[in-house]
Amino acid sequence: MIVTKQYRCMHSTSCVCTKGHLNEDVIYLVFQQLNWNPRLIATLSCVCKWFDDIAKRVLWKEFCRTRAPKMMLDLQSSGSHSVDGNWKALGKLLIYCSGCKKGGLFKSIHMNHIPGHFVYRTRFSRTSGKSFLLPQCRTDVLYVSDPCEHLDQGEEGDVGFFRGVFMSFSVSRVRKMLIDREAKLHPTEVCPYCKAKLWSMLQAKMIPRSACDRLGSYEDCIEYYVCLNGHMLGICTLLPLSDSEEASELE
Repeated sequence: MIVTKQYRCMHSTSCVCTKGHLNEDVIYLVFQQLNWNPRLIATLSCVCKWFDDIAKRVLWKEFCRTRAPKMMLDLQSSGSHSVDGNWKALGKLLIYCSGCKKGGLFKSIHMNHIPGHFVYRTRFSRTSGKSFLLPQCRTDVLYVSDPCEHLDQGEEGDVGFFRGVFMSFSVSRVRKMLIDREAKLHPTEVCPYCKAKLWSMLQAKMIPRSACDRLGSYEDCIEYYVCLNGHMLGICTLLPLSDSEEASELE
């Protein structure tokens, strides 16, 4: 792999890194041996802007390609050499459940603060993504994760957080419909993955019944947002296991 070589820190003239850095090819080989460990990539990014730059351009991209190779090929099949919102944001989306804070983004489910956390492994499915789209939008490609379950959350019972990403969101039918319906962006909250503004799919009345069936959740207890870069995040109240099994049989 050929990467552009840079040897000076982009942080400031007073930074101790101005004397020079390792060759980028060396850093690439080191992290290849470390199997693109996301915690170490995040640690390296904190050293200075030069390391943060190579992490965004190279290391997070290789992490994504290693963690979800088929999904990455699909997301780039339109011919783009990058992804919407940058590789670092996508890498975080693959491994991080955003949780929620009391009085924050999710209003349909009343609950206390649930902190975000890293997830060891999550399955993302293009087939599942179809269930979150209205019939007229199902030519769009959306990958959605299985719900990250947080059990026994007081009156709400069992809660699930899910996340996803669109392919080529800027030309998607979902984005066009949100604009046609004059959906409003959230005034204060932003995407936890790329810091872009968010549309509420609940307010836009674009949540199909099939999403509840796919998640195994109560119909009136699901809410999700899509950001300007096509990242999706949502929450639902999960049916008890016996009820969700009956719902899947009816489906």
